[in-house]
Amino acid sequence: MQLHQLKPQHELKDKKPRVGRGGKRGTSSGKGTKGQKSRAGRRIRPAERDFIQRLPKLRGIKNKPRPKLDVINVEDLEKYSNNGVVNEKILGKKVKVLGNGEIKKPITVEGLPVSLSAKGKIEAAGGRVIASNKEGIENSKP
Repeated sequence: MQLHQLKPQHELKDKKPRVGRGGKRGTSSGKGTKGQKSRAGRRIRPAERDFIQRLPKLRGIKNKPRPKLDVINVEDLEKYSNNGVVNEKILGKKVKVLGNGEIKKPITVEGLPVSLSAKGKIEAAGGRVIASNKEGIENSKP
């Protein structure tokens, strides 16, 4: 047996007509006139490419999204304090201290963002707020 003698196992039931070569069907051969769909080897462009081309070409990110911080209220500080100190290491993540509730014990808050109302309540109870330099707030001393 040679290569030219091989035949497919299952032949096509109906032979597909070779369209677009003149003859009985006319010049357009059932494909309509002109346009991308009537051409030989037509291939429609993926829509994603058109969307990408419409987007403006911006270099860099102008407004970087900041991660949302979890919040903790002043009333909960006593639960989490370790010898009167609360910081990122003790809490396990960076949170913002808000001024909801009341505080009775003096607590030191280190390196966490604190709202103005929470800062007032902490300092009124005899505690202090020590901010890290990267937050842009100067260290406050009692």
